[in-house]
Amino acid sequence: MRKGSVKRTTKETDVEVAIDLDGTGASSISTGIGFLDHMLDLLARHSRIDIIVKAKGDLHIDHHHTTEDVGIALGQSVKQALGDMKGITRYSDVHLPMDEALTRVVIDISGRPFLVFKSEFVRDKVGTFDTELVQEWFQAFTMNAGVTLHLHTLYGTNDHHIAESCFKGLARALRAAVAIDARAKDEVPSTKGSLGG
Repeated sequence: MRKGSVKRTTKETDVEVAIDLDGTGASSISTGIGFLDHMLDLLARHSRIDIIVKAKGDLHIDHHHTTEDVGIALGQSVKQALGDMKGITRYSDVHLPMDEALTRVVIDISGRPFLVFKSEFVRDKVGTFDTELVQEWFQAFTMNAGVTLHLHTLYGTNDHHIAESCFKGLARALRAAVAIDARAKDEVPSTKGSLGG
């Protein structure tokens, strides 16, 4: 039962997240930010992780706090669901194309959070969503999931496609990295015998 749930309430946002790492990719996403909802739906679908997100935030100011806090809560939920990390594959990498855009995503479920983010956007916004918030979401997720994540968009000209390749790339990398390795299902994949800390 690799499930996680987090409720995060601040003066800026009220966020509830629930996930199932061994799901089918079902999602119910409601953040009040259409583009973020779309990206999280893609994340669920392509990772095969069931994801429920309910968020209310100070969108009258901008999308920053809600985007960041959803990343924090989702990262914490993934960390919770991973538990002692016994049996996980741990490492994964993927090159994810989205039309003209190509992004490389490499993940290590290490317990040591670190993000290298190398994606550049052409415009300041996709619709009403600030493109700089893509990195903010990945930063929040990475730090709270306790993963090492290297994300590099090799090329692309359409900002929607660039962002989508980032989220889909994370989805496919997560799907492989959290999968149970049948040959080592009772082992923590580290010579130390534990991950993180």
